Amino acid sequence: MSEGYPIKAVLIAGPTASGKSALALELALNAGGIVINADSMQVYRDLRIITARPMPDEEARVPHRLYGHVDAAVNFSAGAWMADAAKALEEVKAGGPLPIFVGGTGLYFKTLTAGLSAVPPIPAEVREAVRARLERNGVEALHAELARRDPGAAERLNLRDRTRIARALEVIEATGRSLLDWHHEGQPPLLRKESFRAVFLAPERDELYARIDARFDAMLGAGALDEVERLAARGLDPLLPAMKAHGVPALIRHLRGELSLEEAAAIGRADTRHYAKRQFTWFRHQLPEFEWVKPGEAGGWLAAAMSAEQHSS
Repeated sequence: MSEGYPIKAVLIAGPTASGKSALALELALNAGGIVINADSMQVYRDLRIITARPMPDEEARVPHRLYGHVDAAVNFSAGAWMADAAKALEEVKAGGPLPIFVGGTGLYFKTLTAGLSAVPPIPAEVREAVRARLERNGVEALHAELARRDPGAAERLNLRDRTRIARALEVIEATGRSLLDWHHEGQPPLLRKESFRAVFLAPERDELYARIDARFDAMLGAGALDEVERLAARGLDPLLPAMKAHGVPALIRHLRGELSLEEAAAIGRADTRHYAKRQFTWFRHQLPEFEWVKPGEAGGWLAAAMSAEQHSS
């Protein structure tokens, strides 16, 4: 288990509205695959339309896993997803269908290919106190504090790396243990580096943003507002992940009479575009093993992935 599953897998990532699901479905149909969700919002059963989850007819064509299996009242985590992904992989461990992971949540792909740290959640008050000291005293002072309390972690970090210095200090302050200790106790990756092929669909920005806008309007036409109204009626904590899905907060404000539908839609479209921009940045820096291709080139990449899988079996 610690060395990962001895299987082949295909990983399809990309920003929202880049055509990932269609590519995964095509591959699954042609290669006899099982599609496994790697999108943190598509896990919620309450949100099919507003998260662009595969429709029932698509799910009926090939096996799909980890879609809509979590209630919106649950604060679903990367660790919980990793456990569910491990169960899905068990189904194909012994020569079963090709596992095809598809989604836009970088952290899910990170846990899949690099494992998961065992660091417990950091209390909000600790995080806020450390960030306040960072803003007040500067990164040099924070690094000096870290060097006193956790010399090993401080030695490994660039003196100007504000984010990682703050993170290491939060961990030692909240747990009394070094971040390095927690990392040593983390969960190993589910897939070995040589056991998967990974692609990131990278459309031109203008084209992508136009697709995002058009899709958001299409989702409204398909009943997204009714879906959000049913979710809002549950009276859930607004800080839950499902309550913060792109478009949901603005549409809830519309339902309360605070915004017109067009104002809410404009916010939803803009939030989704901003998220897509962050996805580009995250994958570029965090998952360099993903091969970037234009959606128009995805067919060629798909054929190559299928050929590689056939030759390896």
